[in-house]
Amino acid sequence: MKPGYDFSKGERGKFFRPNAELGLPIYLNADIQAYLSERAVEKGIPLGEMVNSLLKQEIQLIESVK
Repeated sequence: MKPGYDFSKGERGKFFRPNAELGLPIYLNADIQAYLSERAVEKGIPLGEMVNSLLKQEIQLIESVK
């Protein structure tokens, strides 16, 4: 990096979008991804939908024992 940058012509908030949604990348271990991909194909649903469904079930289980 340079020791200093000139932001005198910068525009605050130029790229800010209040309703933008951030999709975080989730990295699965190769064996887990392979297993879940196979189950998703069997059910005819996208892998992301499968993972979200499993995580929702896990959250419900955790909340039920509190």
